[in-house]
Amino acid sequence: MSIVLYYLLLPVVYFISILPFPLLYGLSDVFFCLLYYVVGYRKKVVLQNLANSFPDKSPEERARICRDFYRYFCDLFLETFKTLTISKAAMLRHCSLTPETVALFKRLHAEGKSVVLVMGHKGNWEWAGNSFSILCPQQLYVVYHPLASKHYDGLMYRMRTRFGTKLIAMQDTFREMVKLRGEINATALIADQSPRPDTAQWVNFLHQDTPVFTGTERIASKMNYQVVYVSVTRTKRGYYSVSAEVLVESPAQEAPGNITTLHTARLEADIIDQPATWLWSHRRWKHKRKQEPATV
Repeated sequence: MSIVLYYLLLPVVYFISILPFPLLYGLSDVFFCLLYYVVGYRKKVVLQNLANSFPDKSPEERARICRDFYRYFCDLFLETFKTLTISKAAMLRHCSLTPETVALFKRLHAEGKSVVLVMGHKGNWEWAGNSFSILCPQQLYVVYHPLASKHYDGLMYRMRTRFGTKLIAMQDTFREMVKLRGEINATALIADQSPRPDTAQWVNFLHQDTPVFTGTERIASKMNYQVVYVSVTRTKRGYYSVSAEVLVESPAQEAPGNITTLHTARLEADIIDQPATWLWSHRRWKHKRKQEPATV
């Protein structure tokens, strides 16, 4: 049944992908009204996350961020489909890397340095990867979770690799990076997922005790690749700007936990600066830290 549904939906997805941007965002407005006002998709989760993250903001301010988030979320959903057919020129118009960012990656490539990129679910991270692959000399590898359905996974694979990006399954990350040591590349990890609490590093993030994925730190330290933080800012509807900065130059020399703390703080600052463009519908704080037994 799922295969039948996939082939029924596929023409619809491609039709959406060829829509001109004004029509695409008109359709997004319809989805927003349905999702926000009718369905109320995870609205309690979003409002609770916002209340916990911004206790100093008024209920009215948090409600505005909530509405803005749902508008952005619907745009992001359709923009992802657009990746199937968008041209390189249009991709770069809608998601640009700052000149300083392009210069940074060209310098690192000229120096023969591979890097680990760390970012969050903010802005349009899918488009950011596309533009990186078009503009930067490094081969980009994106670490991802394969979908259970091979058909939907194949569709996502086509979208993410159209402009030269390659994918690495999460469980194969370190092994594949070791194999690719002779290549100058960039490996991107999304660090704001919900890890298992027993393997996570716990930090204060947006006023909450938060488990943080430590894979970025462990991999960067083992490979001793510079850690580069990538920020995706929405400049206006349908347009994003990507900037990057070297966060840690020698990961192998860093104290345990320091890299994770640094990139988490950097993401927090980005979210505070532009709160509506982070993935608030994600159940980011579903895990709680296991309390140590009291000592007598």
